[in-house]
Amino acid sequence: MDTNELNQHHTTFNYFAKGNLIPASEQSAILAQIEDKAECKLQLISERKITLRWILAVSCLPLFGIYAAFGIAPQAMVGNISSVTVVEEIALHDTDDRLANVAEQHFWYKDHVRRDDTLNNILSRLNIHSQDAINFIRNNMAANEISAALKPGHTMEAQTDSDGNLISLEYQLNADLFISIKQTAVGYEASKVAHVLESRPLLKSAIIKNSLFGATDDANIPDNIAIQVAEMFESEIDFNTDLRRGDHFNVIYEGSYDQGELVKTGDVLAAEFVNNGITYQAIGYRAVAGEMQYYTPEGKSLHKSFLRSPLEFTRVSSGFSLGRFHPILQRIKAHEGTDMAAPIGTRIRASGDAVVNFVGQKGGYGNVIVLKHDNGISTVYGHLSHFTNGLRRGKKVSQGDVIGFVGMTGLSTGPHLHYEFLVNGQHRDPMTVALLKANPVVGQDKLAFDKISAQLSTNLKLLANSNIAALD
Repeated sequence: MDTNELNQHHTTFNYFAKGNLIPASEQSAILAQIEDKAECKLQLISERKITLRWILAVSCLPLFGIYAAFGIAPQAMVGNISSVTVVEEIALHDTDDRLANVAEQHFWYKDHVRRDDTLNNILSRLNIHSQDAINFIRNNMAANEISAALKPGHTMEAQTDSDGNLISLEYQLNADLFISIKQTAVGYEASKVAHVLESRPLLKSAIIKNSLFGATDDANIPDNIAIQVAEMFESEIDFNTDLRRGDHFNVIYEGSYDQGELVKTGDVLAAEFVNNGITYQAIGYRAVAGEMQYYTPEGKSLHKSFLRSPLEFTRVSSGFSLGRFHPILQRIKAHEGTDMAAPIGTRIRASGDAVVNFVGQKGGYGNVIVLKHDNGISTVYGHLSHFTNGLRRGKKVSQGDVIGFVGMTGLSTGPHLHYEFLVNGQHRDPMTVALLKANPVVGQDKLAFDKISAQLSTNLKLLANSNIAALD
């Protein structure tokens, strides 16, 4: 308690004393109590001030340290640093050595043959400028095959130095055969090298929007796979007229890879086609040393005794009709066959095993072939541009053999194949006539087939489920 507070207490005491409100005998005791309380408050205030001073002192210690670091240390360090100049000689490599190191660098180039490419064009893109190498490729018996075998899409890979001197080269003749050229101590040497390809199955799905080939293009499925799919289901589906928007199919086929790059596709292993709500399935099976044949998952053959169409999946320009208005004769005339529009030169296949009964010209048919099959069946192929070399009366042909080429000879308004199917001399619609099928899988082959069928059917089911999810 400070002096002013103490004086106020004394004044208050005297006031009460003068008013005789407090007995005189108690005044000394009250005064003593007041003084004791004042002393206690003064002592408490003093202790708080001491504590505050310590807190402030401790808080200032980091500031003193910072001041010491910035104010004292730099002055001491600057005074003690000494500088020394060092001179060192660095030896440079000889210019010839550096040029030799550059010349030892090798570069790899890889390119594809483009449409209308020449040998000079592709060699230039591969940084091959050595005239010795170019002359070798042109004149060597093995190497000069490259120039004659340039095909768009085939790959050529080369290793050169910085001056364009050829170290090695490989050109792809086909999927697994390459021409290899290498630099040796005595010049260049060339040879043919076969690459070992890795085989893996490819699984694809496609949805029909406009056409089969449009769907396979969208799904990046090769044309040869699309043709195989059409042929294996040809007896159940007419791919010229039966396709519907929304039809879809799943296919598993062979893929061959060279160093991780797909270089060719092979046979279809299995396929499933949904046409107008009906599902058709095919499982491929290759017997020992045999070609691929297709069966239902249960083992019934899909191979037909006759091809539904002798052309590889083409547009039907005119269907079977007994009352067709002939565009040239300008009158109603029975059209006892099917006209299949196709470009001139399109290959025509024998629809079944047969013997050539007639080959030559005949009236409105123009160039025509007549084949005689078993069981009283004959087939007729008209308006051909020309025949296969060596085709003559009495020659045996097998199903699928090329016998001629599409033309527009005889009474024809445009290039197409006129195809007839006769049973005992009676015309039948080749698009609807019942076709006999081959025998099913039996015996030991059936056991092997069932294992393959189970695995491929499972894969087709997985594809079908993913396809349904995509459609949803």
